[in-house]
Amino acid sequence: MRPSALLRRAIRGVRWYVRELTDESAYERYVAHVRRTHPDAAVPSRREFERTRTDRQEEDPRQGFRCC
Repeated sequence: MRPSALLRRAIRGVRWYVRELTDESAYERYVAHVRRTHPDAAVPSRREFERTRTDRQEEDPRQGFRCC
């Protein structure tokens, strides 16, 4: 493999890892799930998804205290 191809592959791997670690890819996984299991359902916007997810986390006492 050429060095440039190895570098691109390494960057893609790091990007994937960081997105999974920070849960940045959660919306994409959710959209894929909705389209696969409920094809006729409306898919919420990313903003609606994040708001619902944040509300759910704040209501769950197992998530701990969120200060800000």
